[in-house]
Amino acid sequence: MAKAFSYELIKTCKQSGARLGVLRTPHGDIPTPIYMPVGTQAVVKAMTSRQMREIDAKILLANTYHLHLRPGEKLIEKAGGLHKFMNWNGPILTDSGGFQVFSLAKLNQITEEGVKFRSHLDGTLEMMTPESSMAIQEALGADIAMAFDVCSPYPCDYDTAREAMERTHRWAVRCKEAHTREDQALFGIVQGAFYEDLRKESVRFLTTLDFPGYGIGGLSVGEPKSLMYEILDSMMPLIPVHKPRYLMGIGTADCLVEGVLRGVDMFDCVLATRVARNGTALVPEGRLVVRNATYAEDFRPIQEGCDCYACTHHTRAYIRHLIKANEITGAHLVSVHNLRYLLRLMEEMREAILEDRFLDWRRAFYELFDMQGSFNREENA
Repeated sequence: MAKAFSYELIKTCKQSGARLGVLRTPHGDIPTPIYMPVGTQAVVKAMTSRQMREIDAKILLANTYHLHLRPGEKLIEKAGGLHKFMNWNGPILTDSGGFQVFSLAKLNQITEEGVKFRSHLDGTLEMMTPESSMAIQEALGADIAMAFDVCSPYPCDYDTAREAMERTHRWAVRCKEAHTREDQALFGIVQGAFYEDLRKESVRFLTTLDFPGYGIGGLSVGEPKSLMYEILDSMMPLIPVHKPRYLMGIGTADCLVEGVLRGVDMFDCVLATRVARNGTALVPEGRLVVRNATYAEDFRPIQEGCDCYACTHHTRAYIRHLIKANEITGAHLVSVHNLRYLLRLMEEMREAILEDRFLDWRRAFYELFDMQGSFNREENA
């Protein structure tokens, strides 16, 4: 695994403790901390692979559940794997499908073997197990695969959280035994809901399995941000320093900043493109709803100084016109901006860490960012 995948911690910010590193994969190096745009069905919505390269995306995320149901991993494997299928020559991470099995399937039944569910597409009865999740992800050929886990809801009682965590641990062992692809890294996923002792127990157990990286699941599921930060504070010191940490499903700017402060290396979220389709742009102040009437005669870019195609070529007034006219290009342009905004935010954080000034940078960030006027937690799922 060392030849195909490795993580190097390059610097720890003297001012804050935030981390700067590099993930090395068979399809290229990834600077961390990094935001990973979500290409659930082998495409980032409204974007082409060429455009993802143009905005300097370093790694994309795709989803096992969705690709298994449509078009099927066998077809993708026949095409030469996910990289060739979607014409993306950079690194790819695949989600195990666990979260979608629980959240999207019409019905699901959890047993020790796995999860029996009905497809949200056509109601077909399906079964996903740790072993089948590994087989699907190996066929897809992503650089990083995720273990099949059980995500507890918020809120949930202690016994429910413990049961889900312990099953996640047993499934992690089965995933590791089933995973054979040497050019693909397999990350374990920490669970334990919102109980500090369970989270610590989960980290301690999973680290005995010596995964090359660790996902942090079961957060950003409706809880207050302060509670998420408390959980991170309690568990992060236990995760091995020289292993990448991936906070799953996080995508608002303030949560990215707070995650980096606490030593997180990787993030993903559909938020950027989801809200773009509603005409909402991510900006340093929080959000700008381009479709609002106040921008009908506003001939400035979405964000002054932004280097994305939307901001360097078009105005708020034009993009608002497209959105109001239900022209798909409007959603596309806001998606370009939102993705580039988050990627540039990570670039700024990496530079601040390198120069030992992350706390100063964070203070300047919050001088502009309106936490109250930004997104609710449920929009960050």
